[in-house]
Amino acid sequence: MALEVTDATFDEVVLKSEKPVLVDFWAAWCGPCRMLTPIVEELNSDFEGKAVITKVDVDANQEFAAKYGVRNIPTVLIFKNGEVVDKQVGVAPKATYTEKLEALV
Repeated sequence: MALEVTDATFDEVVLKSEKPVLVDFWAAWCGPCRMLTPIVEELNSDFEGKAVITKVDVDANQEFAAKYGVRNIPTVLIFKNGEVVDKQVGVAPKATYTEKLEALV
């Protein structure tokens, strides 16, 4: 399963990671977010050891969603060396996320 990140663990898990990090900002009530969940789980398997795949529940953890201007969910941000290097708002095909991550690993 993708790693659940909270406001308390975001800095350590995402910003200090030596690997690229995909962060799925989502909420339980969001239909498109539920559509994205199986894709995120597949990416977690596909990139095991190469990238970190995470999820942030925006209802419970609003600090970093606000900091990075997440206004619509799902929003996927990809970080490298603590910086946002790519962004996808809304659900996209798995290949879209795979290409973005492959370019960074």
